[in-house]
Amino acid sequence: MMNADVDNTRGIVVKRFSSQKRARDAERSQFTPARKRPGAVDGSCCANPELRTEENTVTEQCCSDDEDFFDGYDSIMGDSSFLAKLDDVELKAEHENVCFEPPAAKSVVKQSRDDELTDSVFTEDFPDTSLRDLPSSQLAFHQDVANPKRQPGVGMENTSTPDMKHSKQPAVPALHCKKPASKARRSMTDQLKKAMLENAGISSKVSKTAQQKEAVMSEEISVAMQAIESVSMEGDLGPFFGLPSKVKDLIMRLKGIQNLYDWQKACLDLDSVKQRKNLIYSLPTSGGKTLVAEILIFRELLCRKKDALLILPYVALVQEKVRGLASFGIELDFMVEEYAGSKGKFPPVKRRTKKSLYITTIEKGHSLVNSLIETNRLDSIGLVVVDELHMLGDGSRGAILEMTLAKVLYINKNTQIIGMSATLGNIRDLQRFLKAENYTNDFRPVELKEYVKLRDGIYEVDPKEEQCFRFSRLLDFKYSSGMQKMDPDHIIALVTEVIPQQSCLIFCATKKNCENVAAMICRYLEKNFLMHKREEKATLLAELKNSGSGSLCPVLQKTVPFGLAYHHSGLTSDERKLVEEAYSSGVLCLLACTSTLAAGINLPARRVILRSPYVGVDFLKRSQYKQMVGRAGRAGIDSAGESILILQEKDKEMVKNLVSAPMEKCYSNLLHDGSKGLLSLILSLIGLNITRTVEQVTDFMSGTLLSVQETQACQQKSLKELTVDSIEILKQKGLIEALSAITDEPSLQVTRLGKATYKGSVDLSYCDILYRDLSKGLEGLLLNSFLHLVYLVTPYDMVSQSKPDWMLYFTQFSKLSAAEQKMATTIGVPESFVARKAAGQSVRKCMDALVVNRLYLALVLYSLLRETNLWHISDRFQLTRGFVQTLLSSASAFCSCVLHFTEELEEFWAYKALLTELTRRLTYCVQAELIPLMEVAGVMEFRAKQLYSAGYKTLAHLANADPNVLVKKVENLFKRQASQIVASAKMLLQEKAESLQEEVDDLLMIPVDLPSV
Repeated sequence: MMNADVDNTRGIVVKRFSSQKRARDAERSQFTPARKRPGAVDGSCCANPELRTEENTVTEQCCSDDEDFFDGYDSIMGDSSFLAKLDDVELKAEHENVCFEPPAAKSVVKQSRDDELTDSVFTEDFPDTSLRDLPSSQLAFHQDVANPKRQPGVGMENTSTPDMKHSKQPAVPALHCKKPASKARRSMTDQLKKAMLENAGISSKVSKTAQQKEAVMSEEISVAMQAIESVSMEGDLGPFFGLPSKVKDLIMRLKGIQNLYDWQKACLDLDSVKQRKNLIYSLPTSGGKTLVAEILIFRELLCRKKDALLILPYVALVQEKVRGLASFGIELDFMVEEYAGSKGKFPPVKRRTKKSLYITTIEKGHSLVNSLIETNRLDSIGLVVVDELHMLGDGSRGAILEMTLAKVLYINKNTQIIGMSATLGNIRDLQRFLKAENYTNDFRPVELKEYVKLRDGIYEVDPKEEQCFRFSRLLDFKYSSGMQKMDPDHIIALVTEVIPQQSCLIFCATKKNCENVAAMICRYLEKNFLMHKREEKATLLAELKNSGSGSLCPVLQKTVPFGLAYHHSGLTSDERKLVEEAYSSGVLCLLACTSTLAAGINLPARRVILRSPYVGVDFLKRSQYKQMVGRAGRAGIDSAGESILILQEKDKEMVKNLVSAPMEKCYSNLLHDGSKGLLSLILSLIGLNITRTVEQVTDFMSGTLLSVQETQACQQKSLKELTVDSIEILKQKGLIEALSAITDEPSLQVTRLGKATYKGSVDLSYCDILYRDLSKGLEGLLLNSFLHLVYLVTPYDMVSQSKPDWMLYFTQFSKLSAAEQKMATTIGVPESFVARKAAGQSVRKCMDALVVNRLYLALVLYSLLRETNLWHISDRFQLTRGFVQTLLSSASAFCSCVLHFTEELEEFWAYKALLTELTRRLTYCVQAELIPLMEVAGVMEFRAKQLYSAGYKTLAHLANADPNVLVKKVENLFKRQASQIVASAKMLLQEKAESLQEEVDDLLMIPVDLPSV
């Protein structure tokens, strides 16, 4: 029996078929011969016995009870009608040549000759568009179809070929003439020809009408299949912007968003979005840009069945987004995969059933795209979304982002690119680069009022005013002489107008200033601040102490009881997370922070205060200023948000320019830092076989942002000249080579070192040094200690950020074993040198500062691996705990890069197993039993210890946990956090299980090239 699977998509009924024959007792279809249908007259299609004798001979040749003349063919439509119309055309054309007698009266349903069947999918679902694609010969049919002449109360037999016995015919006298034997007319298959011949009982003459009919049928099938394919690819799965209502319900339940803003609806309804064109949309901070991107991602995953790539600027944002979208992945059945730090598999697991959302940092996103290009799988990515697209202008990271997007644009024209950006002065350059349309809106959910403070006065910012500032009010706060000396900028007066009932952010120029400002404010706050949410603040202090394994920052110990804290990179990730959660929940009412908070996690405030118009020693850029003041105003809580910039008289003119200047422009950074970006791009293009000749490389470069901005960026040399120069530099470095060709242009290919460099994402400045260090390490690799391996993966770019304390250096060096000290001497740092430096003596022999300082950082990492207590190590080496953690995370990421580097070079085979384990240890740097829990996005060491103590000791425990039970078992864990942890654990467990299943399937699959006899 034929197996028919019916898909209902926009009302189109599609039948798929197998090659099996249908059983004879199966339900008769519209193609079943009339004599075999229920209700038909047995053995008779004509009253004339002579005619019947001749015709039976023909029909016997066409079909027997032992053979189904359809043999695997079935209509693509459930209720197809076009064959009936075509038969009518031929019958009308040849009516005068057909000999028949009126059929005997039967108790069957009659059907009008004028009746036109109307079950075509085109008339039902595509009245406006599909007819344009139909062949001209079909238009007449559709005119009739649009206005069928049905007799009231008279039904129709579901058939694609008119049955002459059931049609009203004029009285025709019986003509006893012999009809010649029929010949099968042309159609899609021989079986179909015979079936149509037997049903219609028409002339065997192959006429122009029959040929036209075949052409019409072929074209209609083609159009139908295109329409079906279009529906399946761009399917409207529901009322919520083409998504099921379940998505809207999830957004409301998980995000608390009931309705979209008008601009969001307008953006999602743009023609460019519907037609899958590239798009850049720009709005102020906190305008709701991310939700639009997420809806487009869901549409790509669920409707188009393609993977999606979301690129975010920071690791913390990646982790937050993974936690936030894991619940959607569980509910909507797609994978959420994290690519940040040392996490992520290259190439990603090829999934047969589920689609994946890859959430990556800028660097990991580039590596991911490279791995997909190398395995010819880039077409699996249907959508690339870039948050903070203006980071194209941000140094080396901007160069990496430009490389990623340029490769996607060049290789896969069908991948849609969506960019979210701050308002830029040269957005048209980015449009030309991405071949994108632009949508801009100045919407903010909460009104923003910008002010500046000069002496005792508050002035409203109004660029339309001649002086840019319009007087608003005087500060009314009584200061003692001591307070005036401690707080000349009246910060206390400004913050006490809003705290503790409302929230406040103070952006400071330096990390030290953040701590000083928080401590200073606490000194002059009233005691009643201590009573506000007293128990919650006591709990926060306990958690901060536990996260530091019993150690607590003395500044936080003083400020948290008043509801204040500082926030900068000097905090550990555990501390930052606890502070952020406490601020979001209202336990803390004020944060003194650096500018990095404005670019990272969204922590809005009723009032934002800029301590000065500087970041470090540099004057604020307009984009930085807008990002900071954009944090003012909490949607759904505040009616308005305020920002106050404290300025001195000397900075007044510069601040005027700052608040009234046009938005900054974004420029390509491929030429940044000695054209490192351009060199890296060309190396990967050749290594990935995207380009093989100088001409092809030049052609690729014409599609970059640098090419768009060539006039401004390439003033001394043209882009083509710079490209040729870069190729020569890569040849000199031994990273690429030219293969001689007799006729054509020489072909370029990467060397082994070049391939290892781009595969490992190693900085071109250090690739040769890394190769030398690894080669030297093989000569006497120390295996009874991690120190040698840790030294080899200590990041080169971190060395300049810390200078050794020579007494500490010597103390720690002296504690090394004899074998470890010998290793240090081998790499170029003998004990005598460190001892002389510690004693303040001069050293005659010149030492390599890079090696000496790198070993010092390696000692920090080595101590951390052995003790795992970050606080103790930071105290021992007199480093901030934030720097130690940054060093650790950088080392784990670089270790992953070195691992990929060594995998491409056979001589380094021994490093593979060693570096795999070291990467794992550096990534988590905790006791081994906590590592499975810390693999879950957002679970830090302190939380992992809590979970482990509560009995959740494995990933499976977490994935199957009840959030309600989790909240009761784990102290100070909120329901929302518990739900996110469980969802992230489920997603990770599912990802691991499916990866293993894919491996099993691959192993059991029969090779396609299996030799046969």
